Amino acid sequence: MTLAQTAWRIIVGIKDGLVLFFMLLFFGLIYALLNAGPNAGAVRDGALMLKLNGSIVEMASRTSAQDALTGSGGAREFQLRDIIRALDAAAKDDRVKAVVLDLTAFSGGGQVALERVGEALDDVKAAKKPVLAYAAGYDDQSYLLAAHASEIWLEPMGFAAFPGPGGSHLYYKGLIDKLGANVHVYRVGKYKSFVEPYTRTEQSPEAREASVELLNALWADWQADVGAARPQIKMQDYLSNPQALVDANGHDLGKAALAAKVVDTLGDPYAFGTRVAQLVGPDDDKTAGGFRAIKLDDWLAANPDS
Repeated sequence: MTLAQTAWRIIVGIKDGLVLFFMLLFFGLIYALLNAGPNAGAVRDGALMLKLNGSIVEMASRTSAQDALTGSGGAREFQLRDIIRALDAAAKDDRVKAVVLDLTAFSGGGQVALERVGEALDDVKAAKKPVLAYAAGYDDQSYLLAAHASEIWLEPMGFAAFPGPGGSHLYYKGLIDKLGANVHVYRVGKYKSFVEPYTRTEQSPEAREASVELLNALWADWQADVGAARPQIKMQDYLSNPQALVDANGHDLGKAALAAKVVDTLGDPYAFGTRVAQLVGPDDDKTAGGFRAIKLDDWLAANPDS
């Protein structure tokens, strides 16, 4: 009987321990979710931190409750109007001493939207506030923002590559023929390329003409925007013969970008953070490479959309 009582007490103790553990875990998760939300009261003097680890969109997708709890919603979507509002407020508020762009995980946002953000960054600089950009690598879209920065930093082992707009299309006519399927298409006019993947094995001359004209216009607009924002860059040399610049700089992609004035400084995140700290002050914890940062969500909460 004594053995049975002892075993029962052990089982009850384990049960109570598990209940207490899961209750603490539950309330801890609620506390973490509440504290993870925007906090307007947390805004202080420092650098507005735009860590754009996702894309800029006109309207962000809805986040389900499950994704909010598990954090499995994928890359973040930043609404264009929120970014513009944050930068407009930063240009006028003395608490913001600088703006920092972390573009390492930036996935784009459309050329027109990015040009609007670039204009807002120019307004910040016009207010005598530095804008600093950092990335492990720059492509067409991330550099369209970085070009408007006062200082462009690149990870020493990084690169800056601008292939320009373009892409490829899949054509299914060959597969459809092999499957013995029939496709019935009614089309009026020559420039009707939407259905071509089902009726052709390659791009028609008319579709190619329209695509080339559009892409050339986008590419010319990109070069004009970057050239106006950063006139010191040797863009034509960098675009026309990048291999020559890489070879002339010891086959180092980062040094080639530096030599062409595509970037201003090669440095790791610690060096970049130290530079920002010189402008806005170190963080309260005195962490190496840390600086006083204003989170975007907290800043938006402190500057609601009117």
